[in-house]
Amino acid sequence: MAAADSRRMGDGGGVGGAFQPYLDSLRQELQQRDPTLLSVVVAVLAVLLTLVFWKFIRSRRSSQRAVLLVGLCNSGKTLLFVRLLTGLYRDTQTSITDSSAMYRVNNTRATSLTLIDLPGHESLRLQFLERFKASARAIVFVVDSATFQREVKDVAEFLYQVLIDSMSLKNTPSFLIACNKQDITMAKSAKLIQQQLEKELNTLRVTRSAAPSTLDSSSTAPAQLGKKGKEFEFSQLPLKVEFLECSAKGGRGDTGSADIQDLEKWLAKIA
Repeated sequence: MAAADSRRMGDGGGVGGAFQPYLDSLRQELQQRDPTLLSVVVAVLAVLLTLVFWKFIRSRRSSQRAVLLVGLCNSGKTLLFVRLLTGLYRDTQTSITDSSAMYRVNNTRATSLTLIDLPGHESLRLQFLERFKASARAIVFVVDSATFQREVKDVAEFLYQVLIDSMSLKNTPSFLIACNKQDITMAKSAKLIQQQLEKELNTLRVTRSAAPSTLDSSSTAPAQLGKKGKEFEFSQLPLKVEFLECSAKGGRGDTGSADIQDLEKWLAKIA
């Protein structure tokens, strides 16, 4: 984020340069008349420029209203999408394209977000992530807690790419790992999922950093997850990764209500 802010300040320098001759002549005139007045004018201008700069930064952030639902096939993304929007259960199929809709956040400001459900198929998920990631205010990475044990490598590989992409964005999105399908008896807890993902991501980081580089001298080196020389932990990342448990289906089957209250609270918090 610091690098992104410095780039923005650098861009603003070009605009200031266009006014530099005018400012110089104004300063000379004021110095001839009253040095004290010059100090006051400079202070006022500094305050005004600071306010304009921060308004620009905040407007860029507020323009990002998309929440991306990502994850492997059959993790329950689409049902979560439907439950958040309607509160109802609906049979879903594997997505082959994105779905989006306006979501009214349950908070005092009555703000809204755009939920975007992205396909989880291996041949589609990265291209859709690339298409929408720049507009992301937040990313919800959905995990099937019931099948996690046998899918942990696939989950970690996709999560690795999503994290790398998120870290490269100028405005780093809020990031949540939603451990879905907690209504199933064999579902793993969010704490266990976090621990196993940290181990798997650490292995991925080592193997990928050891792979031969195909970058030429003009290319930028890929981002690195975590701290070099230390076992990977989510707390090492420049973005905050949170975990919660949920169930889009709910504990009473198709006719019951979903257990997504914590997810709704998280969306209200980041809106």
